[in-house]
Amino acid sequence: MGRIAYVNGRFVPHGEAMVHIEDRGYQLADAVYEVWALFGGKLADPEGHFARLKRSLGELSIDMPMSRAALTLVLKEAVRRNRVLNGLVYLQVSRGVAPRDHAFPNPPVRPAVVITVSRTDLAASEARAAKGVGVVTTPENRWGRCDIKTVGLLPNALAKQKARAAGAVEAWFVDDLGFVTEGASSNAWIVDADGRLRTRDTNANILRGVTRLTLLDVIRAEGLEVEERPFTPADALAAQEAFITGAGSLVLPVVTVDGRPVGDGKVGPVAARLRRLYIEQAKATAI
Repeated sequence: MGRIAYVNGRFVPHGEAMVHIEDRGYQLADAVYEVWALFGGKLADPEGHFARLKRSLGELSIDMPMSRAALTLVLKEAVRRNRVLNGLVYLQVSRGVAPRDHAFPNPPVRPAVVITVSRTDLAASEARAAKGVGVVTTPENRWGRCDIKTVGLLPNALAKQKARAAGAVEAWFVDDLGFVTEGASSNAWIVDADGRLRTRDTNANILRGVTRLTLLDVIRAEGLEVEERPFTPADALAAQEAFITGAGSLVLPVVTVDGRPVGDGKVGPVAARLRRLYIEQAKATAI
């Protein structure tokens, strides 16, 4: 059985899924998205993802396409039809289909909804986490509302390609003051030279990562010290450990920055422990 997508009220074969050429997500990046990790066929971090979806839509004045209960049913049905236990669920909501114009359509049109589901290779994911990954740095060049999870991801795509070309997995954006903001598709963390966990505060130009939020709860429950304040690439290189968080990466240790080793260049005990604890928490609260 092949993959199944949900498009505007219909489940269709993935290869036949289409949106209208005047969908504003396609024409103007006038859309938001969310990505859930799947554990055992269940949606991880549900409260955080639904809350962020509602906030992102509200910031763009796009109506929720359906109630949370209805959307949950559709997401779960997409997972069931794709027979995926461990993977990712992608949801995109655009303002809808209307003749191309920068201003919002008047009267408003119905939001457009797309859902896809993909599998994750757990063995490969764990092997990558055990080995650690590299990141590269790149100048921050995105718009000033990165707190909204929009599909306007061209700077992120270019940054990710820069990382790929360098043999790295992720790129960290660095602002005009020399501080790391976040990754192209993740939040950035270090265990600094004094053993404190540090990650950028959400008042900066960063996305309010849901995995980040859950991990902060895990960290505090473990009694570990954490500071939401910026760090530089040099701070990362001088740190004991570094890692990234996101629905796709979960908690993923970083062992090099721009080709230079973080600490001793090996996966450290804190990142490895937090990955295990995060996965346990995510599985326990998945729906």
